Amino acid sequence: MSIEINNESTIEVDEAAIQRLAVYALDAMHVHPDAELAIVLVDEGAMEQLHVQWMDEPGPTDVLSFPMDELRPGTEDQPAPPGLLGDVVLCPQVAEAQAKSAGHSLLDELQLLTTHGILHLLGFDHAEPAEEKEMFGIQRDLLVGFAMQERRR
Repeated sequence: MSIEINNESTIEVDEAAIQRLAVYALDAMHVHPDAELAIVLVDEGAMEQLHVQWMDEPGPTDVLSFPMDELRPGTEDQPAPPGLLGDVVLCPQVAEAQAKSAGHSLLDELQLLTTHGILHLLGFDHAEPAEEKEMFGIQRDLLVGFAMQERRR
């Protein structure tokens, strides 16, 4: 699994933990081991530019996903083909505010957002109630499974 993390923000984050989560999530979704993913952390100004350019929405947001090869989850018997999964862009400043509101750590929030972004790259969405239920259920299962794995480390 090729996962590149590039922290262009001014906030220090545990890149190793985010990388472990991404590997866990992609393995759990049966994405081919040769798939490529980029995770970029940017400050509010850069995120606001991306948000306006790609979503036509004002202000910075917490996470944006930019799929490349439109890979979908595989199965144990038939993993997704290799390819470029795409980019997940995170904004630690927005995540920090959300973490405080939710009562958990910045790392917890960044891991939730990373998982959310990866699921978007794999074709999941939450525009409709049924889609939201499916996506958020998978997101929760991935985060719980990863937390259990981390406790065993």
